[in-house]
Amino acid sequence: MSSNASAVQTPWYQGLFSGLQKMGRSLQLPIAVLPAAGILNRLGQDDVFGKDGLGWNDVAKVFGGAGGALLDSSLGLPLLFCVGVAIGMAKKADGSTALAAVVGFLVYYNVLRQFPEDCAAGAVLKGNQCVDFATQAASNATYQNPGVFGGIVIGLLSAWFWQRYHRVKLVDWLGFFNGRRLVPILMSFVALAFAVVCLWVWPPIGDALVSFSKWMTDLGSGGAGIFGVANRALLVIGMHQFLNTFMWFQFGDYTKADGTVVHGDINRFLAGDPTAGQFTTGFFPIMMFALPAAALAIAHCAKPHRRKEVGGMMLSVGLTSFVTGVTEPIEYSFLFIAPVLYGIHAVLTGVSMAVTWALGVKDGFSFSAGLIDYVINWGLATKPWMIIPIGLAFAAVYYAIFRFAIIKFNLPTPGREPEELAEELERDNVK
Repeated sequence: MSSNASAVQTPWYQGLFSGLQKMGRSLQLPIAVLPAAGILNRLGQDDVFGKDGLGWNDVAKVFGGAGGALLDSSLGLPLLFCVGVAIGMAKKADGSTALAAVVGFLVYYNVLRQFPEDCAAGAVLKGNQCVDFATQAASNATYQNPGVFGGIVIGLLSAWFWQRYHRVKLVDWLGFFNGRRLVPILMSFVALAFAVVCLWVWPPIGDALVSFSKWMTDLGSGGAGIFGVANRALLVIGMHQFLNTFMWFQFGDYTKADGTVVHGDINRFLAGDPTAGQFTTGFFPIMMFALPAAALAIAHCAKPHRRKEVGGMMLSVGLTSFVTGVTEPIEYSFLFIAPVLYGIHAVLTGVSMAVTWALGVKDGFSFSAGLIDYVINWGLATKPWMIIPIGLAFAAVYYAIFRFAIIKFNLPTPGREPEELAEELERDNVK
């Protein structure tokens, strides 16, 4: 029997699962840019450098314009996701991958801008504005806007075409356009075709997404709770960013004072929408208080001779969660060895989301629900002080549950591994 025949074939769904995980990791690259966008945007607010703060109006315009460019839901954000996905999905990507993505996105974006939606009754489209000549009122025209989703699709197409054609050699007299120079040219035509498809296909899809977001929003605290549970559950397979991308950057809309429309829970919050934060607020008590308390419980439950070592590690990951909102180091320390604990954590995250929203607490972040975003966005939040007592309550619950479960069921959390495994880990650390 040949080696090929005897080889165990990988099931198709494992390949699909691996690709989706890679896609999820790719989405983290553009998200990593958002802290800069959030800080710049916050400094440009009226109550910081603006008229109600230091009174440096021109300085506020500079910072507000800089942050707004990155958070623009029709151009800036979709372009960031487009480039990030293209680089993340293409094997051995280089600068030409990003260039192909940018070329494709600009073509796609500007084709959509050639077809504004119809103006309201009584108004006439003039340039980029709908003008009502009876009242002389003017408003910005609207366009089909797949937003971040459109950027992600262009990024995926760019990665595929780059992977497929970046080493192609043409005939000699077209040799200048070989390989990497060919891909941006191809992407300009691919993006044009995709934009034309969007003009026909996106309206019903967009309407369906609006209906879904409205259903989730109308559920109030229940909708926030469902999102919290789903967010943590999908983290297990690295696909939580798919859910986040829609709810945080696409759903809902808010019109700023200058007529600009922004989309997504995060963008709306940073733009000053008082109704935003439904799908972000409840993460603050969990990331700033509850998970550090879980880390403390893990440290206290370690064997005496390993308590100092594990305590230092848990202090590090606990502070990371508290300050930055990056929770994966803590969550993965008990996810696989105590999945029931992780299930409880997912449910309690949903409870936190529901409780904060039900109590009228509204807060948001540019990157994650840590101390940095909590302090920076204090002035934009509603009842942000309530996050502290709510967080302390969840910290007590997490500590009690984790300590009880680890001791009662003898869970092999860090510092409680079998001796032979502990010795192997120690040897690896020495190396």
